[in-house]
Amino acid sequence: MSEEKPDSSPEPQNKSKEAPNFGSVYTKLVPEILKQLRISLLISTYQAGKLIIVRPDQKGGVNTHFVNLPKPMGMATSGNRFAIGTRNEIIEYKNVPGAASKVEPKNTHDACYVPWLRHTTGDVDIHEMAYDKNDKLWFINTKFSCLCTRHDDYSFHPEWRPWFISGYAPEDRCHINGLAMLHGKPKYVSSLGVGDERGAWREKKACGGTIMDIEKNEFVFEGLSMPHSPRIYQDKLWVLESGRGSLAYIDKKTGKLETVCELDGFTRGIDFIGDIAFIGLSQIRESNTFGGLPITERLKERICGVWIVNIKTGNILGFLKFNGSVQEIFSVQAIRGPLFPTVLDADDALVNSTYVLSDAALKDVDFVSINKAKAEAEKQLKEAQEKKAGEAAKATSESPMADTKPHY
Repeated sequence: MSEEKPDSSPEPQNKSKEAPNFGSVYTKLVPEILKQLRISLLISTYQAGKLIIVRPDQKGGVNTHFVNLPKPMGMATSGNRFAIGTRNEIIEYKNVPGAASKVEPKNTHDACYVPWLRHTTGDVDIHEMAYDKNDKLWFINTKFSCLCTRHDDYSFHPEWRPWFISGYAPEDRCHINGLAMLHGKPKYVSSLGVGDERGAWREKKACGGTIMDIEKNEFVFEGLSMPHSPRIYQDKLWVLESGRGSLAYIDKKTGKLETVCELDGFTRGIDFIGDIAFIGLSQIRESNTFGGLPITERLKERICGVWIVNIKTGNILGFLKFNGSVQEIFSVQAIRGPLFPTVLDADDALVNSTYVLSDAALKDVDFVSINKAKAEAEKQLKEAQEKKAGEAAKATSESPMADTKPHY
């Protein structure tokens, strides 16, 4: 495999021990793979409080862009939008192509995702999310041990819960976490354990994980070590057995779990394109939650990043490794099409001047007045900049330090 390279993102200005370090390194095939597949990546890290956009840059490298969010976790994409679950709300972003050229540096971005809708859920510990075929948004409500949909009138609308959960309570009884869709409908969920009491899943976290069929409300597979991110892809039911750091699938004929590869981190978050899987790895902390797992026994040191794996052979094609403040990843989602997108903060000045109107409304927009006001604003800005530059030059010329002749 190739040598590691630092990404092209700006280095943090403050390099003290207390300052966050969001640096990363990658293998040289990573930007090539992203370009060939015509994708960029969204990565959520609740531990660092960031949404990370990974994109190939114009110099042949990789650039990472960070957006601050409170406890970002599950994500879902659909067409020109994506949704992300945070500490107490769901935020939906919409791509506004017309705004992309205005983002600094100008004319370098090919998509601009603007905060579009916000829905307050309260603290439900949102895990995985997905849009169905009707664009209804489903999400795992881990704290209340159920699968929900977003509803305009409610914090959340429960649609399904495991048969062993007697009722709704914010007790995280089985740590339901993953969601697999089939033909645009929810089909399977994963959980870290079975139980009907607060935190019951912790008792057998190393080997008590399950995958359940939503329609039949029964177990498909049991005895997993912290399963996450179930997916139906290429007619297989895939799962990341996080407690072992592995990628695996359930063989339909034998009913056995077939491990494709083991990686050097706590596997969580995955997306597939062709024969390639983009898999999130976390370092995981030595704690009551993560202690006593097979992966902590197998590896003394673990890695955080995104690994690119050939699902046919299990071979590693490349990776992006975080080497600083980012230590845990929850979700990995590919954006198809845009190679260099950006995601705006809610308080970004560009949000204030970005408008999307219907065709009917656009016919009545007074572009003459708008362009006139824009030209006047640009003129005032230029004059202010020239005045400031002139004052600075004058101050320099009047300064005693500007006289280079020696004084006796």
